[in-house]
Amino acid sequence: QVQLVESGGGLVQVGGSLRLSCAASGRTFSTYNMGWFRQAPGKEREFVAGIIRSGSYTYYTNSVKGRFTISRDNAKNTVYLQMNSLKPEDTAVYYCNTLRGTTGTPAADAWGQGTLVTVSS
Repeated sequence: QVQLVESGGGLVQVGGSLRLSCAASGRTFSTYNMGWFRQAPGKEREFVAGIIRSGSYTYYTNSVKGRFTISRDNAKNTVYLQMNSLKPEDTAVYYCNTLRGTTGTPAADAWGQGTLVTVSS
């Protein structure tokens, strides 16, 4: 099972940008579809974006379409989330995980520590 470490979060003003990274251990990273999830205070964790193994297909939850971009570098065992035009409602702890097919369902039960994104108005 791949182990994941998220980074890149921080405090940013409304309209700003951040780039999150998720570094994976192991040699099988390129065999997994990968996704980003987030959990806002007092809310359940939700799917944000997904990318297939080759990186040729990506998909997003409606609230981030046109603002967020997921990408991956299989040579570096890393998946990224570029977040632009950030809004206060994007404030959350962001996590990455493997995905079940091309769905928004995580494939693994274990989660990393996540990275906190705070958008101030």
